Parts: sequence; C-alpha cells; structure tokens
Amino acid sequence: MLLYNSLSRTREEFTPIEPGKVKMYTCGPTVYHFAHIGNLRTYIMEDVLEKTFRYLGYDVTRVMNITDVGHLASDADTGEDKMLKGARRENKSVMEIAQFYTDAFFTDCTKLNIKRPDIVEPATNCIDEYIEIVSTLIEKGSAYLAGGNVYFDTSTLKQYYVFNDHNEEDLAVGVREGVEEDTNKRNKNDFVLWFTKSKFEDQALKWDSPWGVGYPGWHIECSGISLKHLGGSLDLHAGGIDNAFPHHTNEIAQSESYLGHKWCNYWFHVHHLNTDTGKMSKSKGEFLTVSLLESKGYDPMAYRFFCLQSHYRRNLVFSWENLDNAVAAYNKLIARIAALKSEGEVDADALAALKAGFTEALENDLNTSLAVTAVYDVLKAKTNDATKLAALADFDAVLSLNLISAAEALRQKQAEAKAEAQAEAGDPEILAAIAARAAAKKERNFAEADRIRDELAARGIILIDSREGTTYRIEA
Repeated sequence: MLLYNSLSRTREEFTPIEPGKVKMYTCGPTVYHFAHIGNLRTYIMEDVLEKTFRYLGYDVTRVMNITDVGHLASDADTGEDKMLKGARRENKSVMEIAQFYTDAFFTDCTKLNIKRPDIVEPATNCIDEYIEIVSTLIEKGSAYLAGGNVYFDTSTLKQYYVFNDHNEEDLAVGVREGVEEDTNKRNKNDFVLWFTKSKFEDQALKWDSPWGVGYPGWHIECSGISLKHLGGSLDLHAGGIDNAFPHHTNEIAQSESYLGHKWCNYWFHVHHLNTDTGKMSKSKGEFLTVSLLESKGYDPMAYRFFCLQSHYRRNLVFSWENLDNAVAAYNKLIARIAALKSEGEVDADALAALKAGFTEALENDLNTSLAVTAVYDVLKAKTNDATKLAALADFDAVLSLNLISAAEALRQKQAEAKAEAQAEAGDPEILAAIAARAAAKKERNFAEADRIRDELAARGIILIDSREGTTYRIEA
C-alpha cells in the first residue's frame, strides 16, 4: 500500500513495524462544542484508512484521545482554555461540558458510520503519565522550569520544523507574529509541557505536580496517551493538516526526546473543508454540524459520500449546491443497487476481478474517488446480480455508505408506495366483483348480488353502499 507520508513529503510503501499489525493514533476532538462537518471530514477519512488496513488483512489497534483539558484558545500557549470557555458559555462545569460534547461527537460519528476507535482516552485520565514524561525531559535537559511553568527547549533539537522547511534563525528568541510574547520562553518556539497556577489562576481543573498545582499542556497529552497504549514505537499518526504545526511538530519533539529514538514512521494528514470564505471554523460564528444538515433534510450518508468523492490530500469546497449534487448522485446510486436481484450463484472469478480494482484504488494513497468509481464499475460489469451485490457488500466494509441496507430500505419503500397506490385506486379483483354485483342488481338478480357481497365479506372485504356508489373496506 502506498501512502503519502507528511514527514518525508513523499508517497511511501506502508510497512508496519510488526508484520500484519498496525498501531495507529488519531487526534481526537476538544470537547468544548459540537464538531463541525469540517472536523468530521478528517474523522471520515481516518475511518476509511483504518477500515482499509483491516480490509487488507491487518490487525489494527487504533487509539484516540479526548481533549478535556489543556487546549488553549491559541496554539501558541496563550489565551483561555477552550474547555473553560465552553463551561462559561453554558453555565456548566468543565466535566459536564466534556461529557455532553463527547457524547455528541460519538453520536455524529454513528450517524456517519465512523467506527469508534479501539481505545478512547480522555486527557484527564493520564496525568501521571504526563508528569513522568515531563520529569524525564527535565532530567535530560530537554525541558526547563520558568515562571512556574515547564517548557520544552526546542534549541536542544537537531531539527524542530519536521513538516516544513525553515531556517535556523526561525528558532531565535522572539515570538511569532501576532502572538503575545511569553517572556518565560528561552526560544520563541518553546512550548509549555505543564502550566501552574501562575499562568491561569481561574483554571478549573488542576493537579498536584513536582512543579506546583497546575495542568498539562495540550501537546503532551497525545504523546502520553499514545505511549501508554501503543508503546514507544508508532506505525502511523493521523489528524487534520492544521495540526501538523505546531501540535504534531511538538508531539514529535517531546516524544523522541523522551524516548531517545524515532517515534512514529508515517504521518497522515487530511486537508481542509473550505467554504467560499475559507477554512471552516467554529470561531467564525455559526458553523455547520451533522444535526444542522439533518434539520435541512440531508442524510448524513450523503455527506460521507460527498467527502469520499475527493482525495483526502485535496482541500474540499463545501457549498449547498455541491452537497445537493452529492445527494442526487448518492440517491441515484442507491436506486441502481435497489434494482439488482439477489438471484443466481456468485461468480468467484468475476468477484475477485472486481475486488482487485477496488483494492488497487485503496492502495493508491487511499484514493477514495477511484474506490467510488469501482462501485460504479460493479454496476456496469458483465456478471449476474448476485455477484454484483456480493462485491458491493464487500466494498462497503470500507466505504460504509449503507449501499446494501439503503437499497433494501428503498425497495421496501417502493413496495409500500405501490401497495398504497393500489389501495387508493382499488384492488382490480374487488372492483370487478363490485361491478358484477352492480350489474346483477341492475338485472334485479338480487340473489347473485347477495352472493357476491357475502363471498367478499367472508374474505374480510366489507362493501359500503352510498348514493355515490359502492366502496369497500378490508377488516383484519
């Protein structure tokens, strides 16, 4: 399988550390608000990647964090804690906010057929792990205490900017443009591993530490949780492209300084979902959620389909028109599948050929657009419907578009609509009997008319005579 590795900026053949097994870490949500559909694009593509590994026969262990402490409003370690901001907004405790939006996040994931990772760990569960890592970094000279906080010293690294090319002078003492200077830092790119009460007096969650009462920095949590559950070597780390710097850059710095060796082999970054005004963001006011899409009548599967039509390394532009086009394409696809009949035997050779095309698309840097094309290739294939249905069910183990269940639901809906239409128009056989009874009555053959009425009544069909004519009802 070829995957683009953000670390090397090239497509590489994926080779896990342990043959047949994949240790995978994905950055989870900061649970201070609902996830918007831009956030969820990343989780959809990570879900497809995990399911692809499983489809190819790997034994996958996927770990994801829940950020319920430590993520500040600025990635430069300044500003208010996002969790505290959410708690104040809704007049709830931080833990109440965390639980509510964690549940909301996984509800959205369920609607989008995003599999829950094998291990989900809230950041607040691993305070001891963070303290152990920070203590070791201080002992090694990779971190220092200043102004009550513990900072990672980026000047101890051979290379800090691992995802982008920068000059050494970028590490000079100072601050990034537009960021309030933190005079405690030795270098402008140093970052906080542990905050104490000297930084934010009103912080809701605090723990005892060797450096004072405080709480962990955002970046340390992913290192701590990954090391706890996946050990000191990681096959693949995934997340949104906006996390590459500084979050993932800082994860690599602290993890490899702590371990003394390379930590993660492959980095998988999903690009932005944009609107006509730029990247989708919670800070821009109203943002689009799965619930909002549903309130407007959109099936969440249409949004998943919309995402899969584009490559994960391309920025995807959202508009209602683009979503409507995806809805139309998805509905048409399901209608074509619904027309298939599960008759005959599966042609093993034809099925293998169809699966080969689908697998090739996935192994080509997770090309979901080509994988969707492979679905249409199934429908056009010169083989029987049983083979086509088997291929579609197989593909949907990765795509998770409800191809078979949605088609079955459509067939059921079509059958019910047909039955309802027949009921409104009247059953032809019953209408013929009513006409024969009317003709018998017109000929004053009342015995025949009564016979017809009684015969229908015996079948639960009750005739109702009125001035306008004869109708009927069916009794259970």
